[in-house]
Amino acid sequence: MEQKFHTYPNTFIGGVHLKVENLERSLEFYKKIIGFQVLEQSDRQAVLGAGGNQLVTLEQPDNVIPKQSRRSGLYHYAILLPSRKELGKVLRHLLEIQYPIGAGDHLVSEALYLDDPDGNGIEIYSDRPSSGWSWNGSEVEMATKQIDAEGILAAAEGEKWQGMPSGTIIGHVHLHVANLQETKKFYGEGLGFDLVSRYPQALFMSTGGYHHHLGLNTWNGVGAPAPDENSVGLKYFTLLMPEEQRETVVKKLHVLGVAIDDNYMVKDPSGTAVKLQTI
Repeated sequence: MEQKFHTYPNTFIGGVHLKVENLERSLEFYKKIIGFQVLEQSDRQAVLGAGGNQLVTLEQPDNVIPKQSRRSGLYHYAILLPSRKELGKVLRHLLEIQYPIGAGDHLVSEALYLDDPDGNGIEIYSDRPSSGWSWNGSEVEMATKQIDAEGILAAAEGEKWQGMPSGTIIGHVHLHVANLQETKKFYGEGLGFDLVSRYPQALFMSTGGYHHHLGLNTWNGVGAPAPDENSVGLKYFTLLMPEEQRETVVKKLHVLGVAIDDNYMVKDPSGTAVKLQTI
């Protein structure tokens, strides 16, 4: 895998913090179906990862309510595997346990889709080499086509799935938003992401020439309200960036009139919380 898109000096996703209805139920899913390791655990919270790297935090809030429909927030978060071989192992595992999945060949990547027990969307994917991505000016060509399932399975070379391998990271986060242009301004002018692709009612943004670190869509409706604080869903996601970049971002957010707290937590125009951390 080309780690260059998820390392200094780029800005990229560090991890996601999810709210769930039942921590035990979620842990069962994330260990057995997804294959994460539990790195830390308390009564109400667990930190999960791969190869010792923290990727997903699960939290069971007080008075938690099920995921609310037609709201802004998480569409899916995407687990990026280090190779097509690893994707093949995951695909065989999911087929063997007959877990319901979707799939798509996006030209730049090959992806599997599923939901956790709370309806939080998950993508598991591997990238094709960036040397083969097709660019038209500043925009990369992406599509959604049928995957070559047999080819992906063959890439596993008969090796058995043994959970998420070392080198697994969160490749991108895709959000339901209330307004595309306002959100583009926040992540573009404020946080320094470039627009790299468009779909109907969707924009894709990245740094460093990646196909996307962020997906943004209005598929839940323009003006979709933010979910309640105690609703299942995304509590926040972290962005990793160089320290000097964070200082620049803070200044730009002030210019845009966006509040940022002492922990470098900020909310996008749709109410989704983002934590700015340094590499």
